[in-house]
Amino acid sequence: MKHIYILLFSLVFVACGNSEKQNETVPAESLKTDAIVISQSQFTSEQMQLGKLEEHAFNETIKTSGMIDVPPQNKASISTFMGGYITKTPLLIGDKVKKGQVLVTLENPDYVEVQQHYLELSEQLNYLKSEFDRQKTLYDEKITSQKNFLKAESSYKSSLAQYNGLRKKLSMIHINPSSVEQGQITSTINLYAPIDGYVTKVNVSNGVYVSPSDVIMEIVDTEHIHLELSVFEKDILNVKKDQKILFKIPEASQDTFEAKVYLVGTVIDEKNRIVNVHGHITDENQTNFIVGMFVEATITNNVTDYLALPNDAITEIDNQYFALALTNKTNDNFYFKKIKLDIGKQTETFTEITNQEDLLNKEILTKGIYMLLNEGGE
Repeated sequence: MKHIYILLFSLVFVACGNSEKQNETVPAESLKTDAIVISQSQFTSEQMQLGKLEEHAFNETIKTSGMIDVPPQNKASISTFMGGYITKTPLLIGDKVKKGQVLVTLENPDYVEVQQHYLELSEQLNYLKSEFDRQKTLYDEKITSQKNFLKAESSYKSSLAQYNGLRKKLSMIHINPSSVEQGQITSTINLYAPIDGYVTKVNVSNGVYVSPSDVIMEIVDTEHIHLELSVFEKDILNVKKDQKILFKIPEASQDTFEAKVYLVGTVIDEKNRIVNVHGHITDENQTNFIVGMFVEATITNNVTDYLALPNDAITEIDNQYFALALTNKTNDNFYFKKIKLDIGKQTETFTEITNQEDLLNKEILTKGIYMLLNEGGE
């Protein structure tokens, strides 16, 4: 009898243990089978959510790259029309300049010679003009010969051409011809900023001689920056004006910025088989873009609606994709079935489902599947 009581007590204990286990949720093995049971308390505590297959807009895109740039009229290379020695360079790289501001000062005896020659011609011109008028009057009255008249005319007009040429040359090197005519001769000239902007290069220092072919400094106006993108030949026919561009600056930020296609090049680079695409940035002031920054960009070609699920509703197991579809619900439990997915296009938040018939009109676990996966792996 003693052995019988022990056996009966053991059977009752095992039966009670099995009964308790049947009431627990078993997430650890749930993802290894098609049937998954989640308790109501677990569903609530983990803030799980249900949803359905829904239409979502997917962009057909073209991947490209390029750089931040400015239009040609927003760049200026500073050089001189006459060589000279640098005597003053007050600016550094990064300095902001206004149009008309003095950039550098040059000195050269040649400037003095040009002014002297101009002043001499200016004085001679008065005499030659007077002589020409006199000879013309005499010729008209048949008092002098045609030869004398033509000689006076030639001398005057030749000197006038030289005078106008030197006057223009003085203006080009920023010397006022009227001041020279008043006897004000200078050995220095100033170079002025042709645009507003920032100094990006300074290639000289005090005492250096610069010739007309030398670039003294460069100025860039960053008020109207844009994108210069390189699109491969195979994609260029799908690029049109006003298409949306999303771009990042991977070396500086992970933020995504917007732009629009403004111009599409009409010539293919024979070496790389690419076409230049010019894009206008939607909000140029949202960050401090720097000319020359490398960008990675995506041009939106077309927008199409497809049936899709949130990425949070999809899990990957052994290179296959699955979702959990609700098959039954009681007061205590949610019953799900694991369904294999065929996926298509993807965005940062949604994934196209191509085998839609398996999920139509079914409620899907849209939040919490990753938690189940992690529990299953523990």
